[in-house]
Amino acid sequence: MVSMKARYQYRIYPTVGQQRSLARLFGCCRVVWNDALALCRQSEKLPKNSDLQKVCLTQAKQTTEREWLKEVSNIPLQQSIADLGVAFKNFFKSLKGKRPGPKVRPPRFKKRNSRQAARFRRGGFSIKGNKVYLAKIGKVKTHWSRPLPSEPSSVTVIKGSCGRYFLSFVVEIPQKVVPFIRDAVGVDLNICEHVVSTGERFQLPKFHRLDHRIKRLQRRWARQSKGSNRREVPRLKIAKLKARKRNILKDTLHNFSTRLLRENQTVCLEDLNVSGMVKNRRLARAISECGFGMLRTLVESKASLYAGREVRIINRWEPTSQVCSECGYRWGKLYQFSKVLHQPELC
Repeated sequence: MVSMKARYQYRIYPTVGQQRSLARLFGCCRVVWNDALALCRQSEKLPKNSDLQKVCLTQAKQTTEREWLKEVSNIPLQQSIADLGVAFKNFFKSLKGKRPGPKVRPPRFKKRNSRQAARFRRGGFSIKGNKVYLAKIGKVKTHWSRPLPSEPSSVTVIKGSCGRYFLSFVVEIPQKVVPFIRDAVGVDLNICEHVVSTGERFQLPKFHRLDHRIKRLQRRWARQSKGSNRREVPRLKIAKLKARKRNILKDTLHNFSTRLLRENQTVCLEDLNVSGMVKNRRLARAISECGFGMLRTLVESKASLYAGREVRIINRWEPTSQVCSECGYRWGKLYQFSKVLHQPELC
């Protein structure tokens, strides 16, 4: 049976001591990434991962400035350098035109206040009962919202900007065989709602109240002096509200994409120029909150999960509204007299 890799994410609740250990681990991973990136920018030729590990880990631990790298597990530090090599590889592929999609930016230095992550591979973690053991961290309390389908190959510890902790497992899941109802369906993506060719209208969530609270907190946050502890309070509240918006939109699009692929064999989407659409200063916020790119990514990824499913991307210049869906007759621009001249019921 065909299988694919997927990520299963769970909320964790570390103790105060474990939070300190995780903060130390995130800081070490961030420092190793920044040291390796600075070394790559200074070199004329991109160094190998083994050379970066030798300089940024083995030799750095012998110095007084970086001797505290010994206090954390060595596995996430090695993975941090490996991730940097993958980032440079993707950047050079995108630069040469060998990678599809939008252009990839070069790796940048990591900051303390942004999202923090550390990845453990096999040997650095294990599942013991209802808890997950992490090397030099201990057993972390985990909220298992759903069981793991198979044994994970790696796990990433994530701390969001709002202070919540998660575990993201990489597992192998088998392909699902689900009978479909319709052969093909098309989706018209709009700002307020998504219209399906069957006549169904899928309403997108509204964030007017959340946006009002975020704007009020952002004004309060801007008045605080930089570097003060009082400035951290509104920043944390803003991050929580933005995370709530993101979770609501993600849950909505997950439900919509799953329903499309379970009921239809072929799903047709538009190839929208989202980067050009957000240049409209009046509609940039509304377009960004629709999640057009997220929906396309979810549909394409779930198409490989369900057997016999296909996703087709329609060219943005394709005159679909000018062509009859039954006989293929093209009547040109949508003027009123064109609708009168062509009668689809006679096809």
